[in-house]
Amino acid sequence: MFYLTKTPAILKAVYSSCIWNMPASTNAIYLTFDDGPHPEATPFVLDQLKKYDAKATFFCIGKNVIEQPAIYQRILEEGHSVGNHTHNHLNGWKTGTDKYIENVLLAQEYIQSTLFRPPYGRITPFQIRMLKRQIPGAKVIMWDILSGDFDLDINGEACVQNVVFKLKPGSIVVFHDSTKAWDRMSYALPRVLEFCKKQKYELRAL
Repeated sequence: MFYLTKTPAILKAVYSSCIWNMPASTNAIYLTFDDGPHPEATPFVLDQLKKYDAKATFFCIGKNVIEQPAIYQRILEEGHSVGNHTHNHLNGWKTGTDKYIENVLLAQEYIQSTLFRPPYGRITPFQIRMLKRQIPGAKVIMWDILSGDFDLDINGEACVQNVVFKLKPGSIVVFHDSTKAWDRMSYALPRVLEFCKKQKYELRAL
């Protein structure tokens, strides 16, 4: 599986209307978790974040919010932020704009947020424009570091290295609270949190 763990500057320039990282003026890191809420993975993530007094952002799938309302409510009650990740994890490159925006708006009924992350990072410029037209103040949040926890061909230690060797103030990091990512995420997350603590990074929600 080919993917870039560090987003190149040229891609950020092409999709300049999206947010790829936060300002580096503070010593803050922004951990994000895609695809939940999940009955096992999300409570584990929340427990780890609480242990390190860390805040994060959860990009939730609408249908999963419907299935796991108590976990979704826990995310909010513990001071984390949430974002829309479509209702059915749609790939924008393979979905017509009308259907894609309809799916985002369906998720928006359950996830009241101006933050949006396209599944797989795949969205067209036209879809971005339509999204912002439908959701005033919408911000499309991408990332500058992928942990790779979704990759079945690597182990948890590789995910740790993907993150800690590339972290810098303002980094937006992607993990997944999902069944597929569980083995690697559950190994990597505590180690990344411990690294951030030692480096005195502040872990903030978007």
